[in-house]
Amino acid sequence: MQKADRIKKMKVKEVAPEHQGRLPAGQVLTERFPILHEGEVPEYEMDTWDFKIFGEIETPITLTYTDILKLPQSTVTSDIHCVTRWSKFDTEFTGVKVKDLFDHYGIKPVGKYVMVYGDHDYETNLPLESMMDDDVLLAHSYDGKPLSKKHGWPLRLVVPKLYFWKSAKWVRSFEFMKEDKSGFWESNGFHNEADPFKEERFSNDDMYLPEDEWEKKDFD
Repeated sequence: MQKADRIKKMKVKEVAPEHQGRLPAGQVLTERFPILHEGEVPEYEMDTWDFKIFGEIETPITLTYTDILKLPQSTVTSDIHCVTRWSKFDTEFTGVKVKDLFDHYGIKPVGKYVMVYGDHDYETNLPLESMMDDDVLLAHSYDGKPLSKKHGWPLRLVVPKLYFWKSAKWVRSFEFMKEDKSGFWESNGFHNEADPFKEERFSNDDMYLPEDEWEKKDFD
């Protein structure tokens, strides 16, 4: 059974009154940081690691990890929400704002959509507009410490306004596109836009809602 099918069969919990307006409908608040991903955690040789920006763009670029660490660094505190129904308030990620990265290198995309690629063989699609929000990071640290390998070290995307499958772990490249196309989960039953406050979980609005799959996973 696919993950989307498993999730839709779960029960829904009500939002507590004190969390109205902050906790999206159907979400459960947790103090821990659940670990969810498909496949194995990658291992890296950082002297050969790189990050590429290509596609519908004037000049493709390739960056080393040192290049990224030399860019202006920001720490952003935000709430995050997973499609499997957990939410975590006041998470603190540190890294490079995507808009600062683009400004620094004078990146002027032609395409208005982005495919975000992460290891191993994962991708998720976003409109360029969403990636330019002030809270969107290429993050290397969480809560003042380097990301753990299971949470996406050495670099993960963090897009707090969308369900967390859009925040790809082990991110390695951005491809700018003139036309949108589906990523991995978007091609397997998940919603293209992924707004938690609109409950854009699945491509089929008739799908049932989840409850507790995340409680069975590992935590940090």
